[in-house]
Amino acid sequence: MNRKRLVLEIEGIVQGVGFRPFVYRLARHLDLNGWVQNNGHNVKIEIEGSQSDLLSFAERILNECPLHSNIDKIKKDWLEPVGYSDFNFKDSTIHTDTSSHVLADLAVCSDCLKEMWDPCNRRYRYPFINCTDCGPRFSIIESMPYDRANTSMRIFPMCPDCQEEYGDPRSRRFHAQPIACDNCGPQLSLLDNQGRLKASKDEAIKLAAQAISAGSIVAIKGLGGFQILADARNESTISKLRKLKNRPAKPFALLYPNLSRLKLDAQVSKAEKELLQSWAAPIVLLRPLIRYKGVNDGCPSLGAMLPYTPLHYLLMSELPFAVVNTSGNISGDPLCSDNDEALARLGKIADLFLLHNRPIKIPLDDSLAQVIADRPVILRLGRGYAPLAVTTPKYDTHDTSKILSYGAQERNTVAFGSENILSLSAHIGDLDNSRNWQHCQKVIDHMSSLYSFKPTMIASDIHPDYNSTFLATEMARKLQLPLIKVQHHYAHVLSCMGEHQIEPPVLGVAWDGTGYGLDGTVWGGEFLQIGEQFSWQRVAHLRTFALPGGSSREPLRSALGLLWEGGWREDTGHEILQAMLTKGINIVRTSSMGRLFDALSYLLGLVEVVSFSGQAALALESCCILKDYSQFYPFVISGSGVIDWQPMVKDILEDITDNRPVEEIAHCFHNSLVEMIVEVAQRQNITNVVLTGGCFQNRYLLERSIDYLERNGFKPFWNQQVPTNDGGIAAGQILACMSKKKSREI
Repeated sequence: MNRKRLVLEIEGIVQGVGFRPFVYRLARHLDLNGWVQNNGHNVKIEIEGSQSDLLSFAERILNECPLHSNIDKIKKDWLEPVGYSDFNFKDSTIHTDTSSHVLADLAVCSDCLKEMWDPCNRRYRYPFINCTDCGPRFSIIESMPYDRANTSMRIFPMCPDCQEEYGDPRSRRFHAQPIACDNCGPQLSLLDNQGRLKASKDEAIKLAAQAISAGSIVAIKGLGGFQILADARNESTISKLRKLKNRPAKPFALLYPNLSRLKLDAQVSKAEKELLQSWAAPIVLLRPLIRYKGVNDGCPSLGAMLPYTPLHYLLMSELPFAVVNTSGNISGDPLCSDNDEALARLGKIADLFLLHNRPIKIPLDDSLAQVIADRPVILRLGRGYAPLAVTTPKYDTHDTSKILSYGAQERNTVAFGSENILSLSAHIGDLDNSRNWQHCQKVIDHMSSLYSFKPTMIASDIHPDYNSTFLATEMARKLQLPLIKVQHHYAHVLSCMGEHQIEPPVLGVAWDGTGYGLDGTVWGGEFLQIGEQFSWQRVAHLRTFALPGGSSREPLRSALGLLWEGGWREDTGHEILQAMLTKGINIVRTSSMGRLFDALSYLLGLVEVVSFSGQAALALESCCILKDYSQFYPFVISGSGVIDWQPMVKDILEDITDNRPVEEIAHCFHNSLVEMIVEVAQRQNITNVVLTGGCFQNRYLLERSIDYLERNGFKPFWNQQVPTNDGGIAAGQILACMSKKKSREI
């Protein structure tokens, strides 16, 4: 037989998915000899046999690779054989960069659930059961490669039974790094808020469920951090939770025991069902059939999720109703992930703590998603998706820059980029909170260690007062690296272009609440044309209006500024704000679509003061309940691209005076915005249109915009994996730097 040696280097998601065990079993099945090695950023295989068998081996790797793996690239080399006599594992080597895909944490698989519910199985009711197809990944990893010794599971020596499974190629747990059982793995305990032990193991789960049923608030340590659970039906408990958590109005997500129970409370489409039951198992925004008082008041959606860890399945099997499942923190603070930290910081909120002793290396909040035009759209990156690897257009094949971007002030994420790969972190939070500064640095340190990443360039927003800009500036100064500042809405557009690998020309529609404009005003209702070599220009925008005091927490200010600018200047009873507008003192000018939503929400009597970002816009969206309503208000677009909203506001004020139903006004307003997009697109005559920015979290606005653009011959794109809100800004900053802009401000 004419033997050959085939060398394969495989890049992609090949860490933590059972890829090497799969290769081992396939090689033994085909009676081929050689070795497989985890090389940090890839898997390397040397294998010998006949050429036909080796070609079959390579083809089957592509066609039969493990469930959660994703092969980006395979490099093949043919060499002379060296006479391998067996097939085995070579020790892992350490070589990492952003091309090293770190797999996100995975929901428990059906095979593990069957074992967990089987009284004859040795892992019966064990709340940390897992295998190569499921369980913790990113939340437990300390360094690459992904081996048990490099995870927080190293403190749990395997018992003989687990060791046997771990080393058996026929086992589903062959080289499953988090493998554990009740004899050797993590354990549960139930404590009161004074730290006193109340129960252990299975009894802890049952007592926690009983406490929730009785109206108690229980904190549990989940996969990526602490969560706070309470009976969604208990209005007094929910009211107490809001007060203690300092979360007056922002909607809560609900955890359901199963899909059947969930369907009693919300509409669930086929795509939404698949998303709920996916390996990421995010919170999914659904159309509610009923509302729980105090849970999602004034919101058009119900955030719902299903159990995704063995612990959640065991707990919810005792609770046949919906429970509030909210982040384990004081609102605005980072997520708690350490037991002692949780007892100290959440002790005034929770009555009981359901803890385990497996350390969480990096906190991860639950991901948030919704289905738009039958496609999943990620709104908050977290457990199940993060870190998110994005393959981007290869702008310069000779570029060796390594870019660290600091993202935006709100919904902060950070990103790492080199060559044509970027890795976007999980949601960090708003950086007006000093605790989140510390968490941001912790995330940077953790991901830098995983990727052995040493930046050669730092990227930030151009806003001079963003804390993310300050942190980036300090890091650039400390490391003596160039700092590239990227305009906010340009970053929004690039985040979507990079995700879909769209080349210019592109018309970008970037609508959000706040972004520092090049003219010193607050932008947010922008149309950007992206041209050759990713140059850009602002081709249209909303007519600006004054925002007295600059605050976005009071829709009243947006409403008064809008009325003042439009010529409606009668006495409103707000003397101080009117004086600001009259004298032009302490005002900022804005073209923000988010502030326009605020103003209309106030004028319609929906929201007076907001306690969370987007609250007024959500209230306005929740009024869009009519079917096939196509009326819209007039507007004027000047030759220079200024979109004058005055005719629209004039008609809205008349409709309010005439007591026209709020639902009709809300529909007409949204429809007018869609007409604006289509008219600007027709003027610019660019086929590819990107819809991005926080305003496009609005399902009605986005789906109608997609529909009308397609009807008029345009090709719309929208963020799906990279968040459309400010959580995607860090990705856009990386792409701006990759596109080889030489200026320090882009």
